[in-house]
Amino acid sequence: MNYKEIRLRAVEPEDLENLYQWENNPDYWLVSNIITPYSKYILKKYIENAHKTIFETGQLRLMIDHIPTGKTIGTIDLFDYDPFHLRAGIGILIAEEEYRRKGYASMALECLIDYSFNTLRLHQLYCNVLSNNCESLDLFRKIGFTESGIKKDWVKTKDGYIDEHILQLINE
Repeated sequence: MNYKEIRLRAVEPEDLENLYQWENNPDYWLVSNIITPYSKYILKKYIENAHKTIFETGQLRLMIDHIPTGKTIGTIDLFDYDPFHLRAGIGILIAEEEYRRKGYASMALECLIDYSFNTLRLHQLYCNVLSNNCESLDLFRKIGFTESGIKKDWVKTKDGYIDEHILQLINE
């Protein structure tokens, strides 16, 4: 799946090092809802099973490649796929700092939204964004997601609790 300067593609064995770095970066743990690192063994097993469809696993992870440089700059996920209600959660990571705030996250989201609504025929996508993540809140709102609620004191941090916003995009 291509969109202007980025390409979304399946996870490949060559992505192991990137996934290992990103999944084990404590800066991302709050947003990914994990508190322990992943081993290379576990990530290798994950990659070996990445050929399974969203219908089998309930999730889909795609890598985000920057076409002009050929560099993998992040990942985008559908998770909690619900085949009855036709919805899924969506999350995105642009891991490389020099590629942030340049429109690549918007391109990746637009591409995955198109796939979700026109290929998977989903009725809605949702995301959960921490209240201190202004860039992500702005990104999802700019793409057309609307806020449907706030979970108060939802995530515990070293400094106390933080709210989590729920945003949705309905496929009209």
